[in-house]
Amino acid sequence: MDRRSGLSVRFKLTLSYAGFLMIAGLLLLAAVWVFLLRYVPDRAMLINPDDKLRGVFPVRSALLDVFAPRAAAVLAFLLVFGLVGGWILSGRMLAPLTRITDATGMVTKGSLSHRIRLAGRKDEFRELADAFDTMLARLEDHVAEQQRFAANASHELRTPLAVSQALLDVARKDPSRDLSEIIDRLHAVNARAIDLTEALLVLSRADRRSFTPETVDLSLFAEEATETLLPLAEKRGVTVETFGEIAPAFGSRALLLQLTTNLVHNAIVHNLPAGGRVWVRTDVSPGTGVLTVENSGEKLSPQSVSTLTEPFQRATGRVRNDHAGVGLGLAIVRRIAEVHDASLTLTARADGGLRVVVRLPEPPARSPKDTTSE
Repeated sequence: MDRRSGLSVRFKLTLSYAGFLMIAGLLLLAAVWVFLLRYVPDRAMLINPDDKLRGVFPVRSALLDVFAPRAAAVLAFLLVFGLVGGWILSGRMLAPLTRITDATGMVTKGSLSHRIRLAGRKDEFRELADAFDTMLARLEDHVAEQQRFAANASHELRTPLAVSQALLDVARKDPSRDLSEIIDRLHAVNARAIDLTEALLVLSRADRRSFTPETVDLSLFAEEATETLLPLAEKRGVTVETFGEIAPAFGSRALLLQLTTNLVHNAIVHNLPAGGRVWVRTDVSPGTGVLTVENSGEKLSPQSVSTLTEPFQRATGRVRNDHAGVGLGLAIVRRIAEVHDASLTLTARADGGLRVVVRLPEPPARSPKDTTSE
């Protein structure tokens, strides 16, 4: 936005300091003058010691002649003192703001690593500087995360495209080769690319927070996700158990269903080769609706568990096959939890496998007026 140039804040503060000092000086001189008027008579008899000069003289007028020029000199001094002192004081007061402005200028040039780190005790300027440093740290982390995500996404998308290109080259160079095998492999590679693209779109939609929150029931999402993924569970020999109580939550119906489906899918896919189990439970705790998804499986280290919500990260040794996903399942879960102000906790089970707990805020309390209006 283009703005016309105006007076600087420092100059305005200087004028304010000087003006306040001038007003205080005027009030003080007025008080002195009122005091003199009250206790000094208008006229007085003056007698010479030699009794040669007697008479009545106007004392107040003489006092005014002496007081007025000196009062004007005092006011002039206060004006100069106020301007100079106000300029120095305002400069010292606005020095932290200057550092913040300089830091903002560096950010606009693309430097996110700069920090103000304002020293001294806590006050309004230091709170602003600390808040600005915190914002820069989060922004730098977010930009770095987005850069890593873009690099990983490019790599993941390049892989199926490169495989498709290789298969097409083989078919072109060897016309006698069985095309059905190539077509099947192309179909599988293309399906993976489509899944990855859809996952990226879901992640992008969650980042935009473009949804209207509403009251939902997590237990219904758990049942729907379980029914949808039941064929996959039966194919892999995994038993899925769903239990719990009604768990109200507040958020996007589509995104929270996606979150639940991703958790159940992840639990089914990354399980034991045979005889695996998945437990899906919904609960209610004060102020939150809780969704817990556990699965059996091989034992995981805390280090590997801490990286599972990163995009395109898979724990070492976890199962990879045609249903292993694109490495965005738990990353999408984490992002959906973040945009819903929910907590996401991943812990390794002592017997092997993973436990994921999502705590979502309950619907806001409804006022009696809203209830009666229905």
